[in-house]
Amino acid sequence: MIVEVNFASLKSTKPHEYALRFLFGGIVTATAGFIAMRYGPVIGGLFLAFPAIFPASATLIESHEKQRKQKAGYDGTNRGRTAASIDAAGTFLGAIALALFAVILYRFLPSHNSILTLTTASLAWLTLAILLWLLAKRRHFTRR
Repeated sequence: MIVEVNFASLKSTKPHEYALRFLFGGIVTATAGFIAMRYGPVIGGLFLAFPAIFPASATLIESHEKQRKQKAGYDGTNRGRTAASIDAAGTFLGAIALALFAVILYRFLPSHNSILTLTTASLAWLTLAILLWLLAKRRHFTRR
């Protein structure tokens, strides 16, 4: 699998799909804010870490893949579900790496240089995310 950027997909995304993602993100962010006001920023931050646009993205990915297969004359239900599950797996791996980012910030930000801490946490997140992706990719191809 090659990771690539496809700007053509921006044209195929409809305005209501962007609005749906914005709405989900706003709801999650507002909910995290209310939780933080009630229980404090540490607990609120845990909820803010929820991938805010994932639910909208997963449903849109499923819908797009299903439509693509239906245009070719096939039932795209399985293809849509598979595409959404692959996206969910990637989200999970990214969330694990994000947890490392949060732990580093929580532990070192109060007592160390903020720029150095943020840089270190970002590099740790990036490194772990890439390593997890490579491990998942290797595991996928060695199982076949």
